[in-house]
Amino acid sequence: MQPGLSDLRHTGCFRKFRGLLSMFIALCICAYLAGSISFAILLSRHHGSTDPRLHGSGNPGASNMLRLHGKRLAVLTLLGDLAKGLFPVTAAAWLGLSVQLQAWVGFFAVLGHLFPVFYRFKGGKGVSTTAGVLLALYPPAALLALSTWILSFYLTRTSSLASLSAVPVALPLLAWQQPAGLVPVSLLTLFLVWAHRSNLKDLLAGTERQF
Repeated sequence: MQPGLSDLRHTGCFRKFRGLLSMFIALCICAYLAGSISFAILLSRHHGSTDPRLHGSGNPGASNMLRLHGKRLAVLTLLGDLAKGLFPVTAAAWLGLSVQLQAWVGFFAVLGHLFPVFYRFKGGKGVSTTAGVLLALYPPAALLALSTWILSFYLTRTSSLASLSAVPVALPLLAWQQPAGLVPVSLLTLFLVWAHRSNLKDLLAGTERQF
């Protein structure tokens, strides 16, 4: 018995959905693996410098690299971590995924940074990678987060406080202009706060490091 036109349509829709789902899963896996790459650790090893996990704040991120190794390696770390969030989301957009799915791909990139498979699931704080995700999803939200970070850091000279202020400020703008990406980015914000839990304790105790 030959399949009817409706059967062919349903088959075609199912194949399209299956292809989209496979592509989304593959992108999430790639984003997580890319996020798991620590530029702070790799750059430190390449230059024969101190492992950032063993000194300073112990965080393999741009701020600790600035403390330990100076501006050049800090900037390279920042750009590398930013790219880990920017490129997977940009790839998802280029492949035609919806804004919501793009945001979930970005979520997995940050998840890789926070819990990297290459470093026993002990990673950084995820701020720069989240900034890369915002930059790809909606650049004005990234600009607002950056402006908030700069202002907060200028006033307090405290990187952790600036980081904790930056992303939440961008959520209302994202909710207004790109609501489809709000849930993944809101969940990312909670993860960022959790990653900064020790900084929050130090901030409340008045013992947090300043530049």
